[in-house]
Amino acid sequence: MLGQVRLSSAREFEAPLLAGLAKVQENQEVAQMMPFRIGADASCTDGTCGQVSRIIVNPATREVTHLAVDPKHRHGPGRLVPVDLVDATTGQIRLRCTLAEFQTLRPAQETESVPDLDPTGHSDNPDQVKWVRSAVGLPLRVRDPRDPGGPEAPPQVSVDYVPPGAVDIRPELIVRATDDDIGQVQGLIVESSGHQVTHVLLQAGHMWGRKEVAIPIGAVTKIGTLLIHLSLTRRQVKNLPPVSIDHPAG
Repeated sequence: MLGQVRLSSAREFEAPLLAGLAKVQENQEVAQMMPFRIGADASCTDGTCGQVSRIIVNPATREVTHLAVDPKHRHGPGRLVPVDLVDATTGQIRLRCTLAEFQTLRPAQETESVPDLDPTGHSDNPDQVKWVRSAVGLPLRVRDPRDPGGPEAPPQVSVDYVPPGAVDIRPELIVRATDDDIGQVQGLIVESSGHQVTHVLLQAGHMWGRKEVAIPIGAVTKIGTLLIHLSLTRRQVKNLPPVSIDHPAG
């Protein structure tokens, strides 16, 4: 009987220690992976080319396919950079191309005509709603230069391009636990030997003193246009270990 009591006491002592070691091991494994942070500076082999504004993911394979890199302060069009050209193993975003080669990549934005909208953004059809994002805030009507006296062309808007079948991870996405919103997405962590997403980086809210945590991708149930849904509660996210990946110098 005495031996059983001692064994039980040993297990009670070891349980929190083993749990703590598991958290340390998990954090070390995350630190060895490759982070893609939104807002990180990106540089080509011969100079700085901008900042990461979005991360493009294939939801079927959970692989990162592109990074959208925009000039700072949105001066000029951004570019969609294939992830094969990206090296983030040092915590910084370095592209395996020159500035001239960067400019030949596919633009990260495209211009679309929106005939349903007038210059104030209202639809001609009250039952139809179009969600678009314009670099200048409102659609702009232009005239055909070949016929200055002719009718105005449909409004033009600049929208972020997303490859067919893909989704984009943007800084305005809110992360929602099963019981409340808990913060905003900061980026993704991918396998250093490949591009499969392993974790979502979250900047947790003020109620926890603002810390960055890595949420396993298996806990993500849905990525919508405004929200990333989790299968975890706020408390479960709170108990995740903080991330110890160095932030890139910016």
